Amino acid sequence: MEGAGAGWPEPVVRVQSLSESGAATIPDRYVKPEAERPATALADDGAATAATEVGIPVVDLSSPGDPATVRAVSEACRDWGFFQAVNHGVPAELLRRARGVWRGFFRQPMEVKQRYANSPATYEGYGSRLGVEKGAVLDWGDYYFLHVRPPHLSDPDKWPHLPPELRGTTEEYSREVAALCGRLMTAMSLGLGVAPSRLHEAFGGAEGAGVCVRVNYYPRCPQPELTLGLSSHSDPGGMTVLLADDRVRGLQVRRRGAWVTVDPVPDAFIVNVGDQIQMLKFSTVFQAPQIFAASASALETDQELRGDRWQAVESCHNPRITCGVATAGRCMAGPGAVQCRVLASQSSISGRPPSRQGQAEP
Repeated sequence: MEGAGAGWPEPVVRVQSLSESGAATIPDRYVKPEAERPATALADDGAATAATEVGIPVVDLSSPGDPATVRAVSEACRDWGFFQAVNHGVPAELLRRARGVWRGFFRQPMEVKQRYANSPATYEGYGSRLGVEKGAVLDWGDYYFLHVRPPHLSDPDKWPHLPPELRGTTEEYSREVAALCGRLMTAMSLGLGVAPSRLHEAFGGAEGAGVCVRVNYYPRCPQPELTLGLSSHSDPGGMTVLLADDRVRGLQVRRRGAWVTVDPVPDAFIVNVGDQIQMLKFSTVFQAPQIFAASASALETDQELRGDRWQAVESCHNPRITCGVATAGRCMAGPGAVQCRVLASQSSISGRPPSRQGQAEP
């Protein structure tokens, strides 16, 4: 438990510690109001039940400039605000290393992780809650948040020293994902009928865009039907690229009033169009999603997580702070924010890399 200092209104409790205590029930702080509880929970095999089986689109990015690819990206953004990207160009070996280093961090003793405890001033570091409302109902998950770009926003003291290769691997991963975001924005621009570089330039170009990484850690939950790993939300940034656990169907996307369970494709990225892309005046009809989660993380790691938790790695690509979003052209307003959530897990699940309920991401 962390003290109530560092800007938090009350002591911060690590969900991992609660999970490892072996308690049969969850504290009241994590019990959601009945209307917000999931109608589904993760079964013993990691599958979510009682949700529609219609899957989000899967887009092959092996030829990102091909008209068929541009059309597929545009349709997925307009109809869903979410899609899975395959043949995306980021090496599978790098994905495995990224999952591995963060798995290694969350396996460190609690006193090691506590050295990087965050505060609500920037949220950088090791955290277990978002927002400073005293007595707020919390999500069942811990996380690690890092600013990667621009450099002046990054706190060098918040980079974990263990495992030793964590920083180098995460920075390499972030560069590759940022390049992928550039390719995706080219396809989106072409789909909108504007210059190929238009959306990328609106974000500040290759060096001007903001990049952050959040690794969400969702420990085993004894009562997953009462809580969420990550509450329903839409992502406030420009684009979120999630590396999910291939074997855990815990992420759900809300579409036309129904929660759709995402069935992750191995080594695919789940791409989420954020609020800021929807707000660009030259955009047309991209949706923004809402998310629900219990037991998950932003940089998702798969395989061998000691069988009792799963993790997700999330990379966010945002406009530079000085870049206005109201610029030129048509309006891309969609039918409303795309929502998503992550379900909690009661069983032993291995996995890999989250957003603040009702608030903007840090």
